[in-house]
Amino acid sequence: MKKVITFFGLALGIVLFPAGAKIFAQSNTDSTLYKLQQEVNSLKSGENHFMVAGLTTFGFVSSSIKTNGKLQNPARTNSFDGDNFEFSPMMLWRHGKKLLLEFEPSFDGNQIGVNWACASYFVTNGLIIRAGYFVLPFGMYNKRLAAGWIDKVATDPIGVADLPPASDWGVEVEGGLQLGSMKASYDVALTTGYQIVHDGAQDGALQNPNGSGLTDNNNNKMVTGRVSLLPIANSSLEIGFSGQYGNVGDTNDSLYKNATSMAYAVDLTYLADLGPLLLNIKGQYNVINVSKQAFPSTDSTSAGKTYTFSNTTTSYFGQVSLRPVAIHNKILRNFELAFRYTDFMTPKGSLWEQNTTQTSIGLDYWLSWRSILKLTYETVNTNNFKLGKAGDVTKANYIYLQYSVQF
Repeated sequence: MKKVITFFGLALGIVLFPAGAKIFAQSNTDSTLYKLQQEVNSLKSGENHFMVAGLTTFGFVSSSIKTNGKLQNPARTNSFDGDNFEFSPMMLWRHGKKLLLEFEPSFDGNQIGVNWACASYFVTNGLIIRAGYFVLPFGMYNKRLAAGWIDKVATDPIGVADLPPASDWGVEVEGGLQLGSMKASYDVALTTGYQIVHDGAQDGALQNPNGSGLTDNNNNKMVTGRVSLLPIANSSLEIGFSGQYGNVGDTNDSLYKNATSMAYAVDLTYLADLGPLLLNIKGQYNVINVSKQAFPSTDSTSAGKTYTFSNTTTSYFGQVSLRPVAIHNKILRNFELAFRYTDFMTPKGSLWEQNTTQTSIGLDYWLSWRSILKLTYETVNTNNFKLGKAGDVTKANYIYLQYSVQF
């Protein structure tokens, strides 16, 4: 009997084995398909996204420049606005919900440069870590107002937008905090840093090493930071404080290897609802101090001698604009009247000493919230000096017709 049962059991096993193998194989296949399905689901729309944004600015300028009271030759010029032209497409790629890659090349009419090339990781609410090439958190103009479709006049404030150099390579941490009814923001960066210039004409000025800052010129890094307070619940007022410190000497240059730079800035933004008018006030004050150095004399009669000076540069701008946003007329409420005053003073006693004032008056028309047509009249007066002695006096008048859009 046992032999019969064993025989039938063996026969049944032989018959059912292919079916069992098939079921097992199907189970493995289902498991593999399930894993693939999960991976596909993890790449669902919205988790990975690529887009192109950016801005463009172009226009027309007419100028008249006098040096020591005499018109320069040609007496007047007019051209399409090459000095303030910009085409900057920004490519953004988001990977998941945390990682954002940014790359923004820029063509200014003469050459192609880069405004941004960095990766940002969103750690949590109020905390972002960034690495790469980015605009430094010094003051508020370069990071918030420099875009043509945001700025109220056609030009940048002289000495504020370009000093100290706006961008650098490094890492950055930024975010915001809620402090009861108030708010605060912070932004700190550790970057390659600047390099002191000692080429004669620009002795004591600052620049990015090798023109880009990608390769450091010493073993130290520069620290830049900005903190701001928004004391009013509706965030209509913001007061910012910035600081910057770093070694700007070259390790391989024994004369200037210990040179340092320390800078600070104070900025203010205020918006007020004045019935039918929206009042917009902005301002920034910069101070840059570079440690005193001895530079070789450029005077042929003083060969072998050196000269020095207090290397302090100051600049500031104040801007106010009015827009009748609450009136019923759809055309008039898109106009905005803007005024900006800028003062820029380089170190006294240097070869590049100058005092420049810039006065700008603009009438703008907003075609949309990100598209603006600007008519700006501007005067720039510059008193040049050389080693403390008065030099040429230049007075320039400009009329700009400019269009700018964010896309």
